[in-house]
Amino acid sequence: MPLWLAATLSAALFQCWRTALQQKLRGALSLNAAAVVRYLYGVPPGLVLMGSWWAISGSPLPAFSPWVLFLCALGGVLQIFGTVFLIASFAPRGFAVGTAYSKTEALQGAIFAMLLLGEHLPPLAWAGVALGVVAVLWLSMAGQVGSLRQALQATAQPAALFGMAAGACFGLTGIAIRAANQELAAVDTVLGALCTLVVTNMMQTVMQGTWLVLREPASVGAVFRNWRNAAPVGLLSALGSACWFTGFALAPVALVRSVGQVEIVFTLAFGRWYLKEALKPRDAVGALLIVASVLLVILS
Repeated sequence: MPLWLAATLSAALFQCWRTALQQKLRGALSLNAAAVVRYLYGVPPGLVLMGSWWAISGSPLPAFSPWVLFLCALGGVLQIFGTVFLIASFAPRGFAVGTAYSKTEALQGAIFAMLLLGEHLPPLAWAGVALGVVAVLWLSMAGQVGSLRQALQATAQPAALFGMAAGACFGLTGIAIRAANQELAAVDTVLGALCTLVVTNMMQTVMQGTWLVLREPASVGAVFRNWRNAAPVGLLSALGSACWFTGFALAPVALVRSVGQVEIVFTLAFGRWYLKEALKPRDAVGALLIVASVLLVILS
């Protein structure tokens, strides 16, 4: 199995797991505080991962130029704004629509990568990307809309617009991180990706942390008081981001994002076998479509 594929599948699994654990923080922390937790508690395990790989590989640490630092900061800001847009899409009765359109990040990322990085995909890969988007729309909107007209009307909803904005930000995040890794030109690609992760997470901690101190000073203490629940979230966030960044360093953004859609399959499996939730027929169809889209991308 190619390393980028193993890293992407692992990233999807860690992200699903982190999301499940992060639900415990919803009642104890505000939105901004929960975001700070993800970055703040992700820096220490990120440093451990980077240091361990550095010690094992024996490769020199890469040097960060001002341009690479700018790309890391840009990727961090885009991820923060993507999260804000995603949550803004969760208006009353807009959760499914917003989530669905945020998952167009794979298609938007493919277009951005073609325009900004000159990455070109074979037709089979484009078919896989498109099928993945259709599968996510099916999973999120089946039962919500009953006709093509209603589906088109849903596209004009604020939830859909915010969702597509979130997808664009997440797609551009991958572009910025891949560009940073390419500019870094590290001797060891994985070590370069881990170094990029640590630098980006530190920047995000400072940016989101400053916002929290200025706008919600009362929430700062809660971030540290809830360390027992926050630390595992930070660990899983670091593991997931390390895998995402490694995937971006080794393969085109569109392929990584498309294969990453398998996270939804992991979520359905978690709900079925761990939470004992019934699997609806449309969920099974959507899961099969996502698996088919991932296979098309891999075969390409």
